[in-house]
Amino acid sequence: MGAPLQPPADRALARPARRGLAAVAALAALVAVGAAALFDLRTPAPLGTDAPAGEFSAERAYDNVRVVAERTHVAGSPANDQVRAHIEGVLRGLGLETEIQDTVADEAGQLSGAAGGATLARVRNVVAKLPGSNPTGRVFLVAHYDSVQVGPGGNDDGVGTSTILEVARALRAGPQPRNDIVFVLTDAEEACLCGAEGFAAGHPLAADGGVVLNLEARGSSGPVIMFETSRRNAGLVDVFGRAAPHPVGTSFAVEIYRLLPNDTDFTAFLDHGFTGLNSAYIDGGALYHTPLDTPAAVDRSTLQHHGDNALALAREFGRIDLAEVSAGSDATYFPVPGGLVRYPGWLTWPLALLAVVAVGALGWLARRRGRTSWPRLAAGFGLGLVPLVAAPLAAQGLWSAITAIRPGYAELLDPYRPQWYRLAVVALAAAILFAWYASTRRRTGPAALAIGGLGWLAVLGVVFAAVTPGGAYLTTLPALAGAVAGAVMLLARPNGPWPVVAGTAGAAVAVLILLPTVVLLFPALGMAMGGVAALVTVLLGLAALPVIDLLHPEAGGQRAMPAVRARRYAAVPALATALAAVVFAGTGLAVDRFDAAHPVPTHLMYALDAGTGQARWISRETDPQPWTAQYVDTSAPAGDDFPGLGLAPDRQVSTGAAQSANLPAPTIEKLADSTSAGLRTLQLRLRPQRAVRLVTLHVDAATATVERATVASREVPLAGQEGQRWGFGLVFHAPPTEGIEITLVVRQTGGQLGLRVMDASDGLSDLPGFRPRPPDVGIVGSHSSEMVAVARTYPI
Repeated sequence: MGAPLQPPADRALARPARRGLAAVAALAALVAVGAAALFDLRTPAPLGTDAPAGEFSAERAYDNVRVVAERTHVAGSPANDQVRAHIEGVLRGLGLETEIQDTVADEAGQLSGAAGGATLARVRNVVAKLPGSNPTGRVFLVAHYDSVQVGPGGNDDGVGTSTILEVARALRAGPQPRNDIVFVLTDAEEACLCGAEGFAAGHPLAADGGVVLNLEARGSSGPVIMFETSRRNAGLVDVFGRAAPHPVGTSFAVEIYRLLPNDTDFTAFLDHGFTGLNSAYIDGGALYHTPLDTPAAVDRSTLQHHGDNALALAREFGRIDLAEVSAGSDATYFPVPGGLVRYPGWLTWPLALLAVVAVGALGWLARRRGRTSWPRLAAGFGLGLVPLVAAPLAAQGLWSAITAIRPGYAELLDPYRPQWYRLAVVALAAAILFAWYASTRRRTGPAALAIGGLGWLAVLGVVFAAVTPGGAYLTTLPALAGAVAGAVMLLARPNGPWPVVAGTAGAAVAVLILLPTVVLLFPALGMAMGGVAALVTVLLGLAALPVIDLLHPEAGGQRAMPAVRARRYAAVPALATALAAVVFAGTGLAVDRFDAAHPVPTHLMYALDAGTGQARWISRETDPQPWTAQYVDTSAPAGDDFPGLGLAPDRQVSTGAAQSANLPAPTIEKLADSTSAGLRTLQLRLRPQRAVRLVTLHVDAATATVERATVASREVPLAGQEGQRWGFGLVFHAPPTEGIEITLVVRQTGGQLGLRVMDASDGLSDLPGFRPRPPDVGIVGSHSSEMVAVARTYPI
């Protein structure tokens, strides 16, 4: 017997009820998918000291973190000598062939933009080898053991160093690997990447190249992300995807990092033809390079993540024929629950073009089925640009307002507790999307808006394919999934379940791909670039428009609700998310206050001209914090009298008069002086007169042009600074107490040759007129903060 017929009024009431149930089911499904995607980014539970010998234990590794990061240990310091001795002792205690590579290395043969010259360092790398049974090549595990000058480096890179020591122990507890595994703990990474350069360019074990696994940190918590690879990475990524127990990494991150000027030790290895993977964790960036980066700041779960992946990858690369990891192209890859999706890079363009065709076909089908028209489709595509532009601008405006209230944020990579601000950006982007949809749906139509949104995803996929191929998947795959889902929705029976199922499935693909991207973008770029995360949030919303439409009061037909009342209800999600954005931002300001545990960052350094006795305080804060304002009161260009400070002469800094300290300048000793064929050859010894981190030498361009220069018997590149006072410069980190020998071949152009020398130590506490920071005032993460520079000009 058939179901009784419902009168029209009852059917009108039933449609909203069914639509409401469909909306709840669809949203529940998307929430579940999103939760699974985010759950996959979690860090594993740390293992204790009672873990099996062959497994990585975060607690065992943490014992080494305590030693490595007990105090600040910049390259060349006695504290760094003690850290190196500990590392050497641990590796020798494991029965590994261990040595100290003591050499002078430069910054990958490049000119230092910061110091206006060639950068070198004396480095002492710790190198240990675990021989393979039948090697097809070598696997190198790399981390740096030095710290910055103001912090002990608990995370950067005490965790990387300690991870390698624990991995070495676990490998020794297991069977012998097939391939040689070399543990390289580099020196002077923070100064100039010189330790890695010295090893990659000059150590016999590096002569034939190999696979490098570099372990880094730029924060204090969060998942470990494999963010950089060598080129033609398909084979490497395949190993990473199948061997790493917690594979978090995206080809989009690799593409973005390749466009940035940032470097790690991995850069030096790439420059010498190595292949490999670079991994780091990046959340908790407020502690980066600061005194707060102590062992206590290390997240044991993140440490476990680093170690689990490093050990598994070392075993897998140590097992396979390393020739197998050579591949002809880059791979596209991204994480999903349970693993890593990866496919050949050559599919990027076919998929991007297919997405454009698929969305175009969907538009044709929608018009054919009478759901829209060509003018409406054009309007939907044009209107789709509105939230794509408005949301990032609004996010940047929000952050500008927050930093105006709390100026100290300008000196941080991220706030100490950024979660509320991140939620505010997402809520603001959602509010803009909801408001846009509510205001345009009635006139343009839901089909045109949905197809227009997919059109932008497809177009951006083509743009990414051209500019950053590894990132094209971000929009290409959601566009393809949305187009297929849209076709099913148009062809299926309107009152059946398949339109809702198809729309939800299409949106689920976008959630799987884009939601983790939003979450990872925040710590990667910081709140100062929160607009990028807002943009990706809108892209996710555009891909989910069919599900969003289920929430719209007009979705079931205009009979279900009068137009005026429908518009009022449609504004509710926009108002609710806008209110949430305000609440989240306000909560962030309330909970993330500066205090002794979360101090406001400040920057200050001291510069003394020993020749004139003039001294000054210098801060890169152009709008100084109250504590800094005690020392600096004038904003002016940095000038060129201290070229070794790494400040561009025209850069605006804050300065103030300082008392002259009784500090000696480095000396220049002339060892030899000869002239031939119009060129003067000078052999000099540059010697610091106190314990310093670095020394610099710059030649007055008005007096001579340097034709050739050698430092410690190494020829160095020449820095040409057109229109600048200083024509040649060099910076030497970790100088020995006996000084460094320099040979200059110059063509004198007028008067006596002028040499400007400078050295720099760290720590302001002993300077006259210095007043210590109160507990809630901290030190910004910077290579120049707390620097004490002493300079002098010598006529030669």
